[in-house]
Amino acid sequence: MVLFPRIILPKLEAELTKKEVTVITGMRQVGKTTLLTYLFEKVRSKNKVLLDLENPLYRKIFEEENFDNIWGNLAGFGVQKNKPAFIFLDEIQNLPLISKVVKYFYDHWRTKFIVTGSSSFYLKNLFPESLSGRKVIYELFPLTFAEFLVFKGFPKPAKATFAQKAALKNEVRYHQLSKLYQEYMEYGGFPAVVLVPDVERKKQILENVFTSYFEIDVKSLADFREISKLRDLILLLIPRIGSKLDITRISSELGVARETVYSYLNFLESTYFISLVPRFTRSIDRQAAGAKKVYLCDGGLANVIGRVAEGSLFEQSVFQNLRPRHEIRYYDRGGGREIDFVVDSKIALEVKTAGTKRDLQSLKQQCKSVHLTEYYVVTLRHANLERTILGSDV
Repeated sequence: MVLFPRIILPKLEAELTKKEVTVITGMRQVGKTTLLTYLFEKVRSKNKVLLDLENPLYRKIFEEENFDNIWGNLAGFGVQKNKPAFIFLDEIQNLPLISKVVKYFYDHWRTKFIVTGSSSFYLKNLFPESLSGRKVIYELFPLTFAEFLVFKGFPKPAKATFAQKAALKNEVRYHQLSKLYQEYMEYGGFPAVVLVPDVERKKQILENVFTSYFEIDVKSLADFREISKLRDLILLLIPRIGSKLDITRISSELGVARETVYSYLNFLESTYFISLVPRFTRSIDRQAAGAKKVYLCDGGLANVIGRVAEGSLFEQSVFQNLRPRHEIRYYDRGGGREIDFVVDSKIALEVKTAGTKRDLQSLKQQCKSVHLTEYYVVTLRHANLERTILGSDV
């Protein structure tokens, strides 16, 4: 099988030799099934099976009162219990009792499970504390720009540190990639969207992603009385991308209680539709306090739901590039003095469509108050300034 490499792939390949259950989770259509199929083909043993649990017939395989009888069902797929077996399961949220089967097989047989699921909201209930220490969870997101370029056939050399990214920025390379980055900002990083050249088709796929999210994830996983309010909340969040959330104001605009808004946001975050970025502080006791900034799972999805301003869309794209490899916070000193991203608690990043010396000076001053010595302005357009990083290099 030919596969476009993803950042997460080496870690997943290494998991094939580990006993623990490997769980790959993330939003629909980010490529989980493709990775699962690739990993299945990487296993040299013939004592293996790949099953899509959206198929009700495959779900019946595991619906036995006596779990030992499941081996009889798996025998029809050529899987034997007397030697190490590899069981690959796609979309496990369709079978709520699967965790008990997995635990039993893990404890009693030489069985390696590699599974996918579309929601951490559901997986937290699906894999309870009884599987603690028996599972390793990997999150898969829409493509970063580096992955996007691989899909487009324009791989670029990786720069290991932010300092290298600032020092080695190249104006020729910037002009070569500028149109591709604009496409990435506007249509995002869902693999199926990236691989089709037709703009209208891209929009159609993104609309289908949004529709399937409501028709499948929301209706099957949530028990909200008014799903229309959840949709209205999403529409309210689009123009707020990169902004702190005022829960009281959102509650008033939606006409629901603050507690309901919090439950909606928790669901949206746990199903990977949004990410909520907390405030950076040196105090562990205050880490959970303060308003959070909101980003969507993908800029293309945000754009198809409602038009997003260029500055917000650029910040969204920078967030998507940072998310798979870094811990992200923001810093707010009050009075509008803010640092867009504090990365791994040590590097400050300010996002600007056109970075200037004034932006650098302002960021330097902000960093003093929080004792950060490494800082950069991330800019959409090329700037011959030190401590600036091109968005396409993040």
